Amino acid sequence: MKLLLTDTNSGGHLLLVNEEQHFDRFFYGRDGSNKYFTIVWNRGEQQRVTIDGEEFDFPQQTILPLMFNQSFCFERNLDLTAWQFNREFYCIIDHDSEVSCVGFLFGIGTNLFIHLDQAAQQKLLLLLDMFVSELSTSDHMQNDMLVMLLKRLIITVTQLAKSEYIPDRRQQNERFNIIRRFNLLVEGNFYNEHSVNFYAQKLNKSPKTLSNLFALFDQKSPIQQIQERIIIEAKRLLYYTDKSAKEITYDLGFEDPAYFCNFFKKHTSYSPIGYRNKKELEEREKITISGE
Repeated sequence: MKLLLTDTNSGGHLLLVNEEQHFDRFFYGRDGSNKYFTIVWNRGEQQRVTIDGEEFDFPQQTILPLMFNQSFCFERNLDLTAWQFNREFYCIIDHDSEVSCVGFLFGIGTNLFIHLDQAAQQKLLLLLDMFVSELSTSDHMQNDMLVMLLKRLIITVTQLAKSEYIPDRRQQNERFNIIRRFNLLVEGNFYNEHSVNFYAQKLNKSPKTLSNLFALFDQKSPIQQIQERIIIEAKRLLYYTDKSAKEITYDLGFEDPAYFCNFFKKHTSYSPIGYRNKKELEEREKITISGE
């Protein structure tokens, strides 16, 4: 089942995909197409998910939020339920005070696999039924109702994620919001800004204060967060585009291709070209195996 609502005034899209044979997103680009935030629920047995060319375990009864610029494919699509929406339908940045998910559920640079207990499963099933009902009912209130349901879904998933990844509720305060704001700033500026000082100044904090704050929440250090975000983007560009290593060097704000090559190799054990060749070989092997 695939249900779609299109807001002709804003260009907003909301999709519900449930037990569909074809559900993936392979294409990388910034042309504005296919840029959906995704919340996907594995309702079947544990399977594998490939995100930006890297494989992960996707456990049973687990929610996985995915950014609009991530490419993905799943081992068994028929076990999945997914909600997808673009910024035009609901901008999570403009409405962060409502859902508090920016820089945590989305834009953290780390894939969150959020376990659902029995109570959470029942809550999600109820929401799913409501989405199906509203998407199947075309009237003047449909858009407003679906925005309300989407906010409820995002809030529910964010609360579940915080309970699992930040179990000490006393820490869910302004200090954690600083981390969320840092992640959001990195997402918007990592192409050109690679130093912790830049982000610390934007947040009116010292680099040391930021480092201590990330350690308090058992997070990777600020410089690790920045560098990992750059590496993720470099991998995407190498895997999904035909840009040269030199072009990618300049795209990501580096001035020296040799320096970028060493930077990439330090974090991946491969040169940029070696990584691209490795991925191409893996794809050919998969095609060969599937054709046997």
